[in-house]
Amino acid sequence: MQVFVHCKRFGVVFLQNAPLAYSGSQNHDAAFLLGCLTSVYYLMRIAAYRKAHFNAAHRLHNPAWTDEKNREVFGLCNNPNYHGHNYELEVKVVGEVDPETGYLIDLKELSDLIREEVEHRFDHKNLNLDTEEFRHVNPTAEHICYVIWQILRSRLAPRYELSVRLYETPRNYVEYPA
Repeated sequence: MQVFVHCKRFGVVFLQNAPLAYSGSQNHDAAFLLGCLTSVYYLMRIAAYRKAHFNAAHRLHNPAWTDEKNREVFGLCNNPNYHGHNYELEVKVVGEVDPETGYLIDLKELSDLIREEVEHRFDHKNLNLDTEEFRHVNPTAEHICYVIWQILRSRLAPRYELSVRLYETPRNYVEYPA
C-alpha cells in the first residue's frame, strides 16, 4: 500500500513501505518526516458504481439485407413498428482515492453526468429515429453500451478507468470493455 503523509514543513510527500523507507523527490528519512507529520493518507485503488435507468425503443435492422434476412436474424426485434426496453445501466469508475477528499469520485457529479449525457439523451426516445448516435448504427445492446461508454469517457478525467454494463432485460446484459 502506498502512503502519503502531510508534513508541516514539506507538504504532502510519499512514503514507500512506510514508515521504514521513503521514496520521493526530496531525500528525507521516514523518522524525520514522521516528526513533522500532521496527516496520513493511504492511496488505494477502489471502484465506485452508479446505477441508472432509461426506457427506449429501437428496431434491429440492417438496411443492406432483405426484409426476409432481417426477420431471420433479428426476429421480433426487427418489428417495423419498433419495440421497447427498460434499460438498466451500471457505470463503474476505478481509480485512486483522493487523499484530501477521501473520494474516488464525487458520486453526485457522476450521477449528474449520467443523467445529462445518457438519460436525457436516450430516455423515452426511439433510438433509430430520435438520436444521432444510432441514425446509421444498428442500436443493438452492444452498440448502445459502447456509445454510452464513449460519451462518458469523453467527460471523465483520464485518471479514471471506466466500464459500462447495460441490461437490456434482467437476464441479458453487455459490458464494455470486456
